[in-house]
Amino acid sequence: MRHDLEFGLDVGIYGRLALPVEVLKLARLAEDEGFQSVWLADHVVLPATVDSQYPYSPDGKFPVPLDELLLEPIATMGVLVGATQRVKIGTAVLVIPYRNPILLARMLVTLDQFSKGRIILGAGVGWLAEEFSALDTFDFSKRGQVTDEYLEIFKAICTGGEVAYEGDTYRFDPVHSQPPAVQRPHPPILIGGTSKLALQRVARLADGWLSVGLGLDALAKKISDLKTACDLAGRAYDDLTLHHKLFINIGQAIAGKDGGRVPGTGSLEEITDDFRRVRDLGYDGFIIRYIGEDASEQQDQIARFAAEIAPKI
Repeated sequence: MRHDLEFGLDVGIYGRLALPVEVLKLARLAEDEGFQSVWLADHVVLPATVDSQYPYSPDGKFPVPLDELLLEPIATMGVLVGATQRVKIGTAVLVIPYRNPILLARMLVTLDQFSKGRIILGAGVGWLAEEFSALDTFDFSKRGQVTDEYLEIFKAICTGGEVAYEGDTYRFDPVHSQPPAVQRPHPPILIGGTSKLALQRVARLADGWLSVGLGLDALAKKISDLKTACDLAGRAYDDLTLHHKLFINIGQAIAGKDGGRVPGTGSLEEITDDFRRVRDLGYDGFIIRYIGEDASEQQDQIARFAAEIAPKI
């Protein structure tokens, strides 16, 4: 596997394969196959009835049945920190308004301590209004502002020492935050999302952008928008890292809503070309996840990706 690009593996904490034994297998497989990181999505509960539209699929439907298996990511990260030695452990992405900001920050600092600096915070505002309601979070309509302020709190808590915060959605008097995060000044922050506001959040608050669910033409347009957002924020675009998440299915093309082949699916040559075309837009890394639901095939596909696709990207 080549090392001028970073390759990460989504260990699949929702869906039919979201079993502890399978998640642990994938994390260890990632280390064995030379991946640089493993990643976890974020849901706490999936409501029985959902009217919200999933923003990363053509039909607005969540990619697995709502009654499938689901593991909570922060708890899972704690297990993976102890089960691995080398790979970074990131969230793709953590819905920031779901959790108390001080508690979340202290949990992530603790994980950064135990892992000796291997934590990455992929962060997003969320989309599932019904889950916000179940968790009794701050007003769903304010989730962008909440995310911004909670990320500021995360940075302050990670710095360590005496910390206080005064915002519109959260405030607290001085508290001691010791120890600080191992990574200075804080673990890397990647913002997920493709909206104009998400790209502005990348420019203002993050170390990079984590994209998903976009074709090549749309990605190129969003990168142009991100450069504009950086200019407006007084931020150097070249300081950002870009990571793209693709679902793979080697050997079988999947048709998209427009009738075309879904990127990441098809022959080895087609999938390799998909990754190369995204790379050529200036990307620094990729996160992959196997589309199917067969545990043995999942292991085989990931091993094939590491041996036959990644070295050619």
